[in-house]
Amino acid sequence: MTRIVVDAMGSDDFPIPDVLGAVMAAREYGVEIILVGDESKIGPVLAAQNPGTLPIRVVHAPEMLTMEDKGMALVLKARRPNSKNSMAIGIDLVKNGQAEAFVTAGNTGAASVTAYFRLGTIPGVDRPGLTPVFPTASGSCVVLDVGANPDCKPENLLQFAIMGSIYAEKVRGVTNPKIGLLSNGEEAGKGNELIKHTYPLLKDSGLNFYGNIEGKELIGGKVDVAVTDGFTGNVLLKSSEAVAKLLMDKIKEAIQTGGLRTKLGGLLVKPALKGIKKMMDPAEEGAAPLLGVNGLVFIGHGRSDANAIKNAVRVANNAVKANVLESIRTAIEQSLKK
Repeated sequence: MTRIVVDAMGSDDFPIPDVLGAVMAAREYGVEIILVGDESKIGPVLAAQNPGTLPIRVVHAPEMLTMEDKGMALVLKARRPNSKNSMAIGIDLVKNGQAEAFVTAGNTGAASVTAYFRLGTIPGVDRPGLTPVFPTASGSCVVLDVGANPDCKPENLLQFAIMGSIYAEKVRGVTNPKIGLLSNGEEAGKGNELIKHTYPLLKDSGLNFYGNIEGKELIGGKVDVAVTDGFTGNVLLKSSEAVAKLLMDKIKEAIQTGGLRTKLGGLLVKPALKGIKKMMDPAEEGAAPLLGVNGLVFIGHGRSDANAIKNAVRVANNAVKANVLESIRTAIEQSLKK
């Protein structure tokens, strides 16, 4: 049985969504859940769910990392051997072989730094990449990095491409994934210095390199993996989420303020709109893997609800079953020999 650690102190409304989602996942996916956090806060919420004989246990962590933890103070909390925050204790469970994956809806920077210092990186990987899945016209696209590394070197983007390709194949079920390099133009030679120097590395990598892509090719489903630096990727992620929310809100507003015909039409298209909303909802994926650290770590939105936490556990479980970590290790090792 797969053992998944859930940071019960991660979400903005902790520990309620975190605990409820974990219980839902234990019931639905048959995984063992290890809730990490303040026992006095977790206990009453867990008891109210009547978990019965579900494989759920609590590991006490008296402290937590928040958005206020930054700079050197965060680094110290992330790397001290005796750290008592829920992220450090939870990630150590993975490091020590007591669990196969760690899921949190906490501070992305804190989770990334803690995972980096406590797990280290896979040999041959300089920096991990945060890797969400974007909905596209033809299905989905794995995008990395979207925030862990604002500044990157060409070698980092090559490593992202290798890891993203493995994840798309093993977890998303894509055969021979097409890799795109996010740029301001499709032609070779377009882009800033980072893109210009990354292009030949990807072309000679042996990966299924599609070439440069603009945002429209990404959303249009031309590639299965899009590679970029963390600064550009984070702007892309937040802009895409904002546009998706704006469109759904404006459609809803137009229907509610329209005449009788508009409202009747709204009722007719309501099932279709629900499907579109579900496709664009980050909660459906739950969390994004931090690929490149030497363990499976998944980071979700701070505003995650119970459904998002449940789906994050599902995604983590799928990655464990697909043996993603070992596949990435092997692919990176082979790339170093070329």
